[in-house]
Amino acid sequence: MDKTTEVTAKKLPNRWLIVVAGIIIQLCLGTLYAYSVFRNPLMEKFGWTITEASMAFTICLVFFTIAMVFAGLWQDKVGPRLVGTVGGILLGAGCLLASRTNSLTMLYISYGVIAGTGVGFAYVTPIATIVKWFPDKRGMMTGFAVFGFGAGSLVFAPLAAKLIIKYGVLNAFAILGIIFLIAVAGSAQLLQNPPQGWKPKGWNPPQTEASAKGITLREDYSPGEMLRTLRFWIAWTMYFLGASAGLMIISQAAPMAEEMVGLSKETAAAAVGVLAIFNGLGRLFWGAVSDRIGRNLSIFLMFSVYAVDLFFVLPHATTYASYVVGICAAAFSFGGYLALMPAITADYFGTKNLGINYGWMFTAYGAAAIFGPLLIARIKEASGGVFPGTIYPSSAVTHRSGFDCN
Repeated sequence: MDKTTEVTAKKLPNRWLIVVAGIIIQLCLGTLYAYSVFRNPLMEKFGWTITEASMAFTICLVFFTIAMVFAGLWQDKVGPRLVGTVGGILLGAGCLLASRTNSLTMLYISYGVIAGTGVGFAYVTPIATIVKWFPDKRGMMTGFAVFGFGAGSLVFAPLAAKLIIKYGVLNAFAILGIIFLIAVAGSAQLLQNPPQGWKPKGWNPPQTEASAKGITLREDYSPGEMLRTLRFWIAWTMYFLGASAGLMIISQAAPMAEEMVGLSKETAAAAVGVLAIFNGLGRLFWGAVSDRIGRNLSIFLMFSVYAVDLFFVLPHATTYASYVVGICAAAFSFGGYLALMPAITADYFGTKNLGINYGWMFTAYGAAAIFGPLLIARIKEASGGVFPGTIYPSSAVTHRSGFDCN
């Protein structure tokens, strides 16, 4: 039973080229985190409330999550190229339709349902593909796979702000939709899975070392088998609580900068871009560190940084510098979730069904997308629009999730 026999590399693509394609795709998908730049202009144009305008972000995240389950199953059957292409088409079409919106319902359907579904289809493809090409650097390369998603708002938040000022918020949706359609669908053509049994030359699975690091290498689980394990539900709960806290902050990042510190819209958008840098760096850092010290210890340290920041730093930010430190520390820790959870899913449940298995794990993120942004918007409205008090619930959620990591 030598399914791990080395396959000759001369007919195979350069696996680093697949990483580049994945990062380009994720950069475009990461515009999701720049939605707070669109929120206030939409409120001003149509007279919507914070909760109404924020709901589009929540719906987008929910359909992103739902789509990942189906996209993962489809990808495991047909490969990543077709699934990623469909994702790019849906994302571009959703943004183009959002540019014609004249009601909340139309925004929810175009940006929330259609674009969100496109993000879900395109998001899962580079992650599952890259993990299969890099079993020797699983944590680090998962970090690379999701780096672009975290850093996407670094590119698109300032660009969107400039487009909104120059052309209006609806035309900004149209321009970005065209960019996403071309970039995501085009990059997806470079994605393909390695042959069955492929492994990097000279590499063997580190059975004893993995065990010492707290990683259990098991036979591949089917989705049904995985869903019946306690380990899955512990990891799911941890993911839900941590993502809820992070999405509370990210969904309000630009308005928080404007109202807590008094920044202009453009400066607030730039601050969201800085947040994106640290979100991306957190994915790279925690992914790489987890390969060395193990997933469990990495998660514990990540939670610790997260909780300290949300309790003691960000709620007390009154200057640009203190706000940037607080928001970047939160983003640095939050970014680790999206690097570590695919690696944990692969470690515990195998790579054969990784597309759909991680799709199920990612439903925790979708549930958090409902809970987190709506909770902070409701609390802000109930507290008379004061931001510092709304941060404490997110820190409490993070603190609770820290007890579930082991």
